[in-house]
Amino acid sequence: MLQQILTDMFIAPELLAELNEDQKQVLFIKMREEQVRRWKERETRLEKDGAIQKPPKKAGPVKSIQWLTGLDNDVWVWVMGEHPQDKAYEQICDDIIAQRATLQAQKEAEELRAKKEAELVKRFSSVLTDPELQLRREEEVRQEQTRQEETRQEQTRQAAAQEKSRVEEELKKKEVEVKRAEEEVRRLEEKRKQEIYMDLREVKEERDDQHWQDSLRKAKAADLHRRSIAKQTREDHRRRSVKALAQGRVAAVAKAFGSDNKPVILPKPKPRTVNSVILSAKQGVQRTMSTSSREQVIRWFQEEQLPVRAGFEKDHSRIAPWFHGIISRQEAEDLLGKEARGHFLVRVSEKIRGYVLSYRCEDSFEHFLVDATEGCYMLLGHQMKFGSLAELVEYHEGEPITMSGGQQLLQPCGQKPDSVDYAELFT
Repeated sequence: MLQQILTDMFIAPELLAELNEDQKQVLFIKMREEQVRRWKERETRLEKDGAIQKPPKKAGPVKSIQWLTGLDNDVWVWVMGEHPQDKAYEQICDDIIAQRATLQAQKEAEELRAKKEAELVKRFSSVLTDPELQLRREEEVRQEQTRQEETRQEQTRQAAAQEKSRVEEELKKKEVEVKRAEEEVRRLEEKRKQEIYMDLREVKEERDDQHWQDSLRKAKAADLHRRSIAKQTREDHRRRSVKALAQGRVAAVAKAFGSDNKPVILPKPKPRTVNSVILSAKQGVQRTMSTSSREQVIRWFQEEQLPVRAGFEKDHSRIAPWFHGIISRQEAEDLLGKEARGHFLVRVSEKIRGYVLSYRCEDSFEHFLVDATEGCYMLLGHQMKFGSLAELVEYHEGEPITMSGGQQLLQPCGQKPDSVDYAELFT
């Protein structure tokens, strides 16, 4: 079925409706790969036939690249860290972090210094205006001297001396306060520099640790993916023996029909009568519709599937509890909706000649199309082929259906208590 789809590059809407999201993605990728392969073959063929002309080369100087050579006439290569004078990566990072911390601390120190200077100017503003006050007082003293030259002269000298001592004392206090403020700014600058350095260092370490965790997680996921592909390939190689499948099927049918010595020849399937409809305007391109009536599906099952005991248990003793007849997707979900996660059933598709594996998830349902062509059974998009439906179900009871895991067949979903839905297939 998959090969037919890739040959026609077309899938009927009825068949597409039976696929789940994972199978749709796999089918899309394979069809895209087939398109690219055909395009490359066409381009190669046209080049050989001369239908495609390469563009002529442009006239003019030819561009070229020359590599710098070393003393040994070989290409000169410099690898950071190998030269004795090269700094280590950690040292380069520490220097950058220290430089950033220094600049930030200097900026904050300048702001603090300006603030302190404004406070000092405001506090000692009276000292800065004292010379003008002194001149005014000296003028007053001179005026007083004209009136009371003898009596006021001594008082003026004492007042000037007191004022001078007061100014000197205030200037000393200002100088002490300025030194103290500068020392405080310098100390805060050094402390802030260390804090910024430690913060930047912690951010770098967290970023490096997160990068390492992401790389480790991706490496583990890739390794798990490779192991799963290798395991699936080994299982596929073990099961792909057509001769073993044919011998096992003949022996199973012989045992089911009670033949001890003579092998039972399987009935030859009758050719399918499916209407062919031309879906393209090109001559000679025809596509086979996948839709079938209910009577055609029943006839296909009785003529091709019943002789090989499809839907029976592995020993062909009875019909498997997970097997159901021609039921719709909604009917399958109604049956599985009453069960817990992990319940499943295999139903005969009502739209195509094949089967659908319906699975109960935690809060939803998933449906996987089972291809029954080429004398074997396989999930569409998978590579593993099985000789019977029972083998396919048995394998996925231990292995998940998709690479993401989680869709493991745990418990079959049986029939309704009052009736069975596969009676018409065996009458």
